[in-house]
Amino acid sequence: MTASLQDSSDSLRSAKPLRYVQTAHLADPLQLEHHAVLQGVIVAYETYGQLNAAKNNAILVCHALSGDSHVARHNETDDPGWWDLVVGPGKAIDTDQYFVVCSNLLGGCRGTTGPGSINLETGKPYGQDFPTITLNDMVEVQRRLMDHLGIQRWRSVVGGSLGGHQALTWAIQFPHRVQGVVALATSPRLTSQALAFDVVGRNAIRQDPHFCDGQYYEHQGPEVGLAIARMIGHITYLSGEAMAKKFDFDRLHPRQVATEFEKVFSVGSYLGYQGDKFVERFDANSYIAISMAMDLFDLGSSRQALAAALQPATCRWLVLSFSSDWLFPSSQSRDLVNALIANRTQVSYCDISSQCGHDAFLLADELASYGEMIRGFLGQLDPKAPGCQPSQDDEAYETTSIFRQHRLDYERIGELIPAGSSVLDLGCGSGALLARLKQGQHGPLVGLERDESSILAGIRKGLDVIQADLNQGLAAFADDQFDFVVLSQTLQAIDDVEGIIREMLRVGRTGIVSFPNFAFRRLRKMLAEEGRAPKSTGVLCYEWYNTPNRRFLSIADFEEFCQQKRIKIHRTIPLNTEEGIEVLDNPNLDADLAIFAIGRGEGYVERGVLHHGEGI
Repeated sequence: MTASLQDSSDSLRSAKPLRYVQTAHLADPLQLEHHAVLQGVIVAYETYGQLNAAKNNAILVCHALSGDSHVARHNETDDPGWWDLVVGPGKAIDTDQYFVVCSNLLGGCRGTTGPGSINLETGKPYGQDFPTITLNDMVEVQRRLMDHLGIQRWRSVVGGSLGGHQALTWAIQFPHRVQGVVALATSPRLTSQALAFDVVGRNAIRQDPHFCDGQYYEHQGPEVGLAIARMIGHITYLSGEAMAKKFDFDRLHPRQVATEFEKVFSVGSYLGYQGDKFVERFDANSYIAISMAMDLFDLGSSRQALAAALQPATCRWLVLSFSSDWLFPSSQSRDLVNALIANRTQVSYCDISSQCGHDAFLLADELASYGEMIRGFLGQLDPKAPGCQPSQDDEAYETTSIFRQHRLDYERIGELIPAGSSVLDLGCGSGALLARLKQGQHGPLVGLERDESSILAGIRKGLDVIQADLNQGLAAFADDQFDFVVLSQTLQAIDDVEGIIREMLRVGRTGIVSFPNFAFRRLRKMLAEEGRAPKSTGVLCYEWYNTPNRRFLSIADFEEFCQQKRIKIHRTIPLNTEEGIEVLDNPNLDADLAIFAIGRGEGYVERGVLHHGEGI
C-alpha cells in the first residue's frame, strides 16, 4: 500500500483558468472595517443550478483559506472543484434543486480584488499596501454580490473552516437575509495554537529574500516562503491517525518528486509536493491577507460573550465538528452550540467520528454522515418540506432505543404533554417521539442523543437534535427552559441517576421518566424458580451478556426514591408491554414498564434552594 502524493483535499486543484467564472463590478466604494476604502472592487463567482421564480432556493457556499469560486464541476468536461463531493446534481447540496453561488473571497487571487489587483491610485499591484481586511469586509462584498444577483434571502449559507467563519458572520450581520447556516469544522475564534501556526507561516513568507516588501509581481516571488507556509498549514489539516496511516508503513521510502525540499522521509516528499503545487496557484500576499483576517475573527471566549455576539442570529443552525480535528477542535463547536442554546436558537449538532482531522469535511471518508446531515437539514428548510413525519418503523419499533421493541410508552407520554408545550427529550433516538409531538403543534422541541446515525435520522425529520452525553449533565440549558423534560427508557443506563433527575427538574417544570420494572412477575419467576438471568418478550428482552442495563430498579424503588428526594409524583402509568395494556392492580408485579410524571415537591432542595410543590 502506497500513499499517493495527491491523496489530499488539495489533490485536484490547479492554476488552470476557471472556464465558468463570472465577475461583478461593485460601483460603490467599499468602506473597510479598519477604515481604509477600496475603489472598484471586482468579485469573481460561479453559479450552479437555476434560481427559481420565487428566488428562495439560493445557497451560498463559502470557501476556506486556499479555496476559490470553483466549488464543483459544471459538467463532465470541466475541471474538478474543491467540493465536488458535496455540490452537484443529486448530491448533498443538490444543484437540481438549489441555485448555488460561490465567490472568491475579498483578498483572494482568483479573480476577486486582492493584493495582486491594480491599485487605481498607483497603477501598480497593491502588494503589501493592500489594506487589512476582516470577515465583516468579506461578507459585505458577498452581500453586494447577493444584491447584484437579485437574491433577497439565502436558503442557507454553508461553509467549513474559514468558510464557517463567513457563515457565522452572515448570521450575525444580516440575520434577515439567512434562513439557515451550516457550519462545519469551524469555531468562534482560532485557538492560540492555531494562531501560532499562522504566525509562523506569514513569517516564512515575509522572510523569504524574494518577498521584496510584497512588490514581487514583476519578478520571482517568495515561492519558498509560501511553500513552507503551506506545508505548515497542511500538517494542521491532518490528524495524528491520518499521518500514521499515510506514512508510518514506508516512512523511509520517499516519493520520487522534483522538489528542493528535504525528502528523506515519505512525509517529507509528500509535504514538499503539496508546497510546490500550492505555489503554482496561490499568491503569497493573498495568503497573508486572508490568514490575518481569519486570525482577527473573534466572537468571544466566554459563553456570555459568545451568546451576546450571536444574539442577532435568527436562522436555524447545523453545526458539525470532527472528532480528530485539533486545528478547530470539537470543543469550540460545542461552545458555539451552547451559546446558541443559551439564546434559545434552533440548532442541531454532531461531532462526527473521523480519523481525518480538519480536512474531514473535504474528504469522502465521512461523507455518508456529514453529507447526509447537510442534505437533510437543507431539505427541511424548504417551505414545502413535509416536516416531521414519523415512519412506520419509528412508530412501531424505535431501533436506536436502548430497548428494541414496540414503543408503547410514546403514545402515553404524548397524552401527558399538552399542545404548545416545549419539550427536551433526553436520549431521543431517531426522534420518533419528538416527531409525534411536532405533528401535534408542540414546540420548541429539542432532542439530545449520542448516536451519530440517530442524529442523522432526527435531522432528516426536521428536528433539532444535539449530540450529548447525558452523564455529563445539562449545563447548557437554563433553569425552567422547558415545560417538559423526557427521559424515556434510559434511566437504567445512566451513571448518575440522582444527577440527571436533578437536572431534569432544574431545566424542566415537569419531568417524565419511563423505565423497565425489574420486579415484573416473569422476571421474578425466572430468577427465583429457574435460577436464570431475568428476561422477557417485552421491554426486558436482552440476554445477560448483551443487556445495556446498569441498574435494576422496580416501580417501588422509584417511588421510594422520589419520597426520599422530596420529588412529587404527579401521575404513574404502569404498562404491560407484552400484552399492550395498562396495569391497574398490583403494578409492581404485573407491569414491565412504568411512566412517571414528576416535579419538585414540597421541601425539594436543589443547590441549596428550597422549593415548594408545583402542579403538572
